Amino acid sequence: MTWALLSLAGVLEVAFALCMKWSDGFTKPVPAVLTVVTGFSSLVLLSFSLRTLPVGTAYAVWTGIGAAGTAILGIALMGDSATPLRLLCIFLIFSGVIGLRFV
Repeated sequence: MTWALLSLAGVLEVAFALCMKWSDGFTKPVPAVLTVVTGFSSLVLLSFSLRTLPVGTAYAVWTGIGAAGTAILGIALMGDSATPLRLLCIFLIFSGVIGLRFV
């Protein structure tokens, strides 16, 4: 259950970053509110997972999911570059997250 909460926290971290971009500097009300809600929810779920998981592992997984997920959606939705080296780096982030889960 703890890993599921942490995974959801990571997904909400991705939503937080995308909503922040869409809020255009907090000038658009709906994306601005979603930014606050998803960011707060992500932190709450991370804090619940820290009750059981080591802080280094939980934080690395949370930020890894957030960073890689945001980069992938930035490529897919916002036209960010998708160079082979960038994709390799995203793959390495996910590899590290998966590795932390199993060690």
